[in-house]
Amino acid sequence: MSRLASPLDAVDASALLVDTSEAGGHAAQLVVVGGTDASLLGRRLARTRTDEDTLHGTLGSEALDARGARLLDEVLDDPRAREGLRTLRRPDGTELEVYVELRRAVQELIVVGAGHIAQPLARLGALLGFRVTVLDDRPAFATRERFPEAERVLSADFDDPFRDVAIHGRTHLLLVTRGHKYDYACLVRALRLDPAPAYIGMIGSRRRVRATFEQLLRDGIEREALGRIHAPVGLDVGAETPEEIAVAVAAELVLVRRGGSGRPLRDVERVAERFFQDAEPDAT
Repeated sequence: MSRLASPLDAVDASALLVDTSEAGGHAAQLVVVGGTDASLLGRRLARTRTDEDTLHGTLGSEALDARGARLLDEVLDDPRAREGLRTLRRPDGTELEVYVELRRAVQELIVVGAGHIAQPLARLGALLGFRVTVLDDRPAFATRERFPEAERVLSADFDDPFRDVAIHGRTHLLLVTRGHKYDYACLVRALRLDPAPAYIGMIGSRRRVRATFEQLLRDGIEREALGRIHAPVGLDVGAETPEEIAVAVAAELVLVRRGGSGRPLRDVERVAERFFQDAEPDAT
């Protein structure tokens, strides 16, 4: 890890976070000292995660910087972590109040296929903060008018669908083309990508998915690779319409990003059972 230990002011820190997370597509974090210690108040330590991890600024000492860096590691490793106040313990055992700002790497959603299901998928993907790209081999379908929320709408050859898009560990692929042979061709390409995408989802019935898996094994794809495929795609909410299917898929994307059980919150929290077990029934 490299470090740039010169003081970091508020303007430079904000620019560093934005430029890293947006333009570079990497994570960036910042810890700012608050509280009542005037000697440290306002000091900033930022961490950018690009091809090389770099610390920018300082909290006042190497020991405190090391503790600040560990705190930033903990925050980034927690998919549910939020910005806010934290407590940092100094080497002498006293506590220091700090504020942590977090910019996660921008997540990308590539929707392969521009049919009727792709439209609400792109809309919800953008709403969830994904940078959305839509691909199709039909110019009449791959249009800006049909996908106003997408950042890019591209014509693609399904025999080489990802030629003009960069795939990385923050990419989420949804295969919703107009036919099984196109989904299959794209799926084989996706499974052979290096680096592997964060998520590969393919629409289809149980019968269609089974046939796809059997064909993948015949074509030499390793059995372990089948576990990387989310197919049929989405959570089981009884979805039927394109919009409902899109909601089910979006819910699975959130589940993959944030973690969780996928169960109804009522069953997870069990408020009535946990807090009202001994309540007397209302006689009135």
